[in-house]
Amino acid sequence: MDQAGRYLNLDLREADLIAGNGHVLCAYRMKPKAGHGYAATAAHFAAESSTGTNVEVCTTDDFTRGVDALVYEIDEARELTKIAYPIALFDRNITDGRAMVASFLTLTVGNNQGMGDVEYAKLHDFYVPPALLTLFDGPSANIADLWRVLGRPYDNGGLVVGTIIKPKLGLRPQPFADACYQFWLGGDFVKNDEPQGNQVFAPYKETMRKVADAMRRAQDETGQAKLFSANITADDPWEMVARAEFLLETFAENSRHLAFLVDGYVAGPAAVTTARRRFPNQFLHYHRAGHGAVTSPQSKRGYTAFVLAKLARLQGASGIHTGTMSFGKMEGDLADRAIAFMLERDVADGPHYRQHWLGIKSTTPIISGGMNALRMPAFFDNLGHGNVINTCGGGVFGHMDGPVAGARSLRQAYDAWKAGIDLPRYAADFPELARAFDSFPEDADRLYPDWRKTVRRAA
Repeated sequence: MDQAGRYLNLDLREADLIAGNGHVLCAYRMKPKAGHGYAATAAHFAAESSTGTNVEVCTTDDFTRGVDALVYEIDEARELTKIAYPIALFDRNITDGRAMVASFLTLTVGNNQGMGDVEYAKLHDFYVPPALLTLFDGPSANIADLWRVLGRPYDNGGLVVGTIIKPKLGLRPQPFADACYQFWLGGDFVKNDEPQGNQVFAPYKETMRKVADAMRRAQDETGQAKLFSANITADDPWEMVARAEFLLETFAENSRHLAFLVDGYVAGPAAVTTARRRFPNQFLHYHRAGHGAVTSPQSKRGYTAFVLAKLARLQGASGIHTGTMSFGKMEGDLADRAIAFMLERDVADGPHYRQHWLGIKSTTPIISGGMNALRMPAFFDNLGHGNVINTCGGGVFGHMDGPVAGARSLRQAYDAWKAGIDLPRYAADFPELARAFDSFPEDADRLYPDWRKTVRRAA
């Protein structure tokens, strides 16, 4: 059935839709299956995303037609389809009238992802009008709150040097806490990795008690505040609450030093919102494990990493992993800095839409995946600043002098970049950074071909 007569209106102007403050706009990369027309398939896609189905139904009335999703732009050569969704379609809480990301996903990347006439369709960008934007929670805390704990300026407080305890699985409670302690002697932030929970060989409560003790000892020894991101992810919201309340009690006077890590992709919006609303004073660390199943450039369906990050800000993530923009080991591109800009700025451009955030608190980019001190300056050059959390695993524990030196080398790399000094030359005065060149020689030779002339002579 050709539904173009009802669900396609190419006379609509995007500027008018934005000015009208009544539609969520979505841009898809879409291709019909062989034998299906582009406009007809796009209209069917919009119908399935809103008020229609594959046949006419007798229950449709004039009001229903008034909230149809409408295809307002198609460019077959670019495989581009843009759809306007009336904001009335989106679900609201019965308790407080707030908007929900679950509803957004259900409409925009729900049943339409399995349609028989669609070869693929992937959401690349979306725009939320003020009338709906202000109904989302947004973050309650971000990196500025961590800077406050660390005793830094509230604005432009700089890099938070972090790590991921490696191996991510297989450590018993005391070795895990010892690894945290060793890193904290040189760094700021330890991330409890996403699979680490209540394994039989590392009971959650025993492990967290030892970590809390390690934090106290590290703070006493260094005279500096330390931060810990604890995984509270679970299928059951009450299990998440139980873990979080145990952590607050266990860390006690250091409870402000805690972030709560939630696997937002696999556990879903309900898990993120449970943490955001129940514990608004804590930094909400959105870990995106598994997201590559739909966000990878190799995947033609679902949505992009840019869309995932933008959704995370809507639902209230304090920080979210954003990849390494091609400077680490994961998939990425230099242009991925647009993800960070959309998280951080009050006005930012996506691939298709400019989003005004209307003062909603920013979300902090968390950088991880194959980074080390030698790769950091180029990353900062590309991003334009260093106000991020980095969580280096191998870049810290792979340092030949151990995690304390690894953590210090990261800080020194950031200081060198901030001062505008070439990394090998800066390393001449800092043994931890100098030894990072020996620790990661392949990166050293690739990024700084003449490093031995400066670093080794000085060492």
